[in-house]
Amino acid sequence: MNQRNDFLHKLSRFYANNYDAIFVEDLRIQNLVRNHNLAQRILDASWSRFFQLLSYKAESAGGMVVKKNPGRTSQACSNCGQKVPKALGERIHHCPYCGVEMDRDYNAALNILKAGLGRPEEPVEMRPLQVIPASLIIEAGSPLR
Repeated sequence: MNQRNDFLHKLSRFYANNYDAIFVEDLRIQNLVRNHNLAQRILDASWSRFFQLLSYKAESAGGMVVKKNPGRTSQACSNCGQKVPKALGERIHHCPYCGVEMDRDYNAALNILKAGLGRPEEPVEMRPLQVIPASLIIEAGSPLR
């Protein structure tokens, strides 16, 4: 128990000190433990405790932890965005569309990072944060009022 807590504290401190923004999958741990072959190992990993430690340490260091929806993170190609269905036991992501090949979890991590940072072609905000009255808009090249 003490070894696990020590490890979780050290790992969460490392991430909080080295990254301003940390993106993680918002895993439904209760759903994961339905797999009786993996349930004990999943519960032993103390993911909830790790996220709790990571969140408060990141906040105290001036950073943030953002939980992202886990949907399609391992099924979508992080390189081209095409859906590449695979069974849970398939550990290598191989995209037949663009040819990229990498570890399945690394592919999912790249998708989580992209979703967290936002894609350049997708606006972060769907509407302006502030409406500027037309009378205050200055045409390019015109003298300032």
